[in-house]
Amino acid sequence: MGPDALGERRYSPIDFGEPVRPIKPSMKGTGPQMPWTTTNKVVDLREKSAAVDVFVGTLDGWRRHLSGRNASVLSLFGFLTIFPLLLVATTILGFVLEDNEELQQRIIDGALENVPVLGEQLADDPAALTGSVGALAIGLLTALWSSTKAFVGLQLALDDVWEIHVDNRAGLAIQRGRALIGILIIGAAQLGSVAIVTLANRAAVDAASRVLLLGLSGAVNILIIAAMFRFLTSAQPTWREVIPGAVAAGVISTILQQFGTAIVRKITEDATETYGNFALVLGLITWIGLVAITVLMAAEMNAALIWRRDGSLAKVQNS
Repeated sequence: MGPDALGERRYSPIDFGEPVRPIKPSMKGTGPQMPWTTTNKVVDLREKSAAVDVFVGTLDGWRRHLSGRNASVLSLFGFLTIFPLLLVATTILGFVLEDNEELQQRIIDGALENVPVLGEQLADDPAALTGSVGALAIGLLTALWSSTKAFVGLQLALDDVWEIHVDNRAGLAIQRGRALIGILIIGAAQLGSVAIVTLANRAAVDAASRVLLLGLSGAVNILIIAAMFRFLTSAQPTWREVIPGAVAAGVISTILQQFGTAIVRKITEDATETYGNFALVLGLITWIGLVAITVLMAAEMNAALIWRRDGSLAKVQNS
């Protein structure tokens, strides 16, 4: 299938290659496509099933856009962001909660359920909740640098997903501005999640109420991810076009958030005695990596849905 059959497409200097689409039986096995997707069986399934077509298109987009590499970049800067943010949070809490041990414990309980491993570390050392002007300044500057890098990386990854030409991507100033907005949104959402957990612990709510709170947390995650898909890119998808991936990523991210501590503990339990803090790093970056993969895979699913609907991404690129 040549470029003319796909309408007007624009590529960045890194050629994303041709998307794998269902092709006529007489053409099966031809063209620079993924070998397993060109088999008669796979092509027949894609022609018969929309779900299979979108699934294969998502995996093919992940390959062509090097989204695995982009997820690794997001994992690195996400990891570098969490530690200084924890330093900032504990320092501020140390100032505010210095003489309130009961509220300190509630905050620790919230961290236990929302931040794998680090919540446990904070619980093991409540004295970490102390105030320091120097620590606050260092934490803020480091967190600002690394989190800005993470959000710029996310914008580049989403532009790759939508195959935006490099000359049509947002400039440096706009990217940084969007990154700062993203930081504020994510920070507010995380504070909200901790507040929800803290209120649940304080009120000693029953199982049904906890499920309701879990659903509320999931809804917040879906809205945040939808906003990132909608605004942190030089493409112009509509809300309707980003919602499918946002729902999928929001649900999975909520599950990872709720069960992240158990997942990371399983990864690190055998290594802790031997490697000490290295096990902490391994477990935390694994958790962040799973979240990054989830978000970018969901973005690829949105693109695959548009490919199936329109046969190209031109409408989103040129809106």
